[in-house]
Amino acid sequence: MATIDLAPFLYDNQIWASAPCRIDMGGTLDIKTFYYPLGYLAPCTVNLALNLRTTVRLHPFHKGVVKISSKGFQSAEFPLAAAPFRHPLGLMFAVAAYFQTTGVHIDIQSTSPPRSSLGGSSVAAVALIAALSHACNHIGHQAPLQQTEMAILAHGLEESVAGVPCGMQDQLSAVYGGIHGWQWPQKVGDPPFRPKQLLKAPESIALSEQVLVAYAGIPHESKNINGLWIDQFLAGKTRSQWIDIVRCAQNFASALENRQIDAAVSAMNQEMAIRKHMTPDVLDNLGNRLVDTAVENRCGAKVSGAGGGGCLWAFGSVAEISRLKPKWKALLSERKDGRLLDVMIDPEGVKWGMETPD
Repeated sequence: MATIDLAPFLYDNQIWASAPCRIDMGGTLDIKTFYYPLGYLAPCTVNLALNLRTTVRLHPFHKGVVKISSKGFQSAEFPLAAAPFRHPLGLMFAVAAYFQTTGVHIDIQSTSPPRSSLGGSSVAAVALIAALSHACNHIGHQAPLQQTEMAILAHGLEESVAGVPCGMQDQLSAVYGGIHGWQWPQKVGDPPFRPKQLLKAPESIALSEQVLVAYAGIPHESKNINGLWIDQFLAGKTRSQWIDIVRCAQNFASALENRQIDAAVSAMNQEMAIRKHMTPDVLDNLGNRLVDTAVENRCGAKVSGAGGGGCLWAFGSVAEISRLKPKWKALLSERKDGRLLDVMIDPEGVKWGMETPD
């Protein structure tokens, strides 16, 4: 396949795409290491997409070269054939290599904090795949990818570049948005995921008043905690705990779908307690205080993603979340960069378009 020089097209047309990040229940169960051995239990993961979106814009650049800029990273440019995948922006270079596109400056803008455990790198990959697919279609090189194809490609590239097992929840939430339960394969031949929309768009948006998301002021490194969970599971040390986490995720999905707030809160707190027991480092001192305060105020609280820094989120009735909000805000003020994030549930997934450059 010959490389595709996008520069001539991008001088007259600016392509953009954006996708939402997420908070979750039952994360880690989206990794094959877990969902195949536990398939007989029908494991699932629940995602709530947030309106903290990552936007990718494509600008013209030198022929044969790809440049990537993203806040929090040093900009990098390489000839496509020499673009490194073991690089802070390596996943984005891998996406460009898949499409064999050059002559492009990829500008990534995220409204979520860097390394906040909200799925940021996966969201950026989904948005970039949508943008490049859209651009290649416009110049007649290929039909645009469908939603399922975008999620599978983004996950496959990330897992390959990371060199460790990765889940698919981040990519799916970025592609589909809204509030979904993802059913993972139970046997060979099953599709890679089965989606279930737990709440329709108006109900999802209304649920925003029952959710708090806190950035604890320190970035996370998901592979550290996930790696420990995988090692424990492979060694046979934590199978019973993960069976309980499967049930927590299932109970949360059912409770959310049926608007049973107390049951959803209970499932969240049970899952957080199990993860904390397996790996105390999943929460630091501030994280423990945030979770304890939520529980004391009849709310559920847990880490987003693998924890170990990044974000935590809380769920409860409108009245209880309103009472919890100033208490979390006061706790977060003790740490530089700690803060509540201004979020709503985003019913939309990845979207893209074309504009005339300024």
